[in-house]
Amino acid sequence: MHLVVDGFGGDPQLLADEATVRTMLEEYPLRLGMSIIHPPAVVRYEGPVPEDWGYSGFVMIAESHIAVHTFPARGMVWVDVFSCRPFSPEAVLEDLKARFRLKELRVQELPRGLEYVTVSGTLREGRP
Repeated sequence: MHLVVDGFGGDPQLLADEATVRTMLEEYPLRLGMSIIHPPAVVRYEGPVPEDWGYSGFVMIAESHIAVHTFPARGMVWVDVFSCRPFSPEAVLEDLKARFRLKELRVQELPRGLEYVTVSGTLREGRP
């Protein structure tokens, strides 16, 4: 599953806090039953439009990845949780709303990996 979330109306101070973003990326894999294979990377971004600054972070997990991009001046956050292992999107959505004090979420759930080739070379259908 690939969960794509756009969050709006968030607390600018929380969205501007690098530690909040890093903690989220450290906690989510464990909460969702996934395995971190490389520690999170979090960087501050400042683009040509002053309102577009924020923190971008990424954690590589055995099941794929989790990414976050904050826009404190706009009260926005974008989050992707991509995993070949099923997980509860509700847990992520509830946490995001509370963690950044978001007023609105736009959510897309994209089914991924419904067909893939096994190690033996045969096509497997259904969820991995």
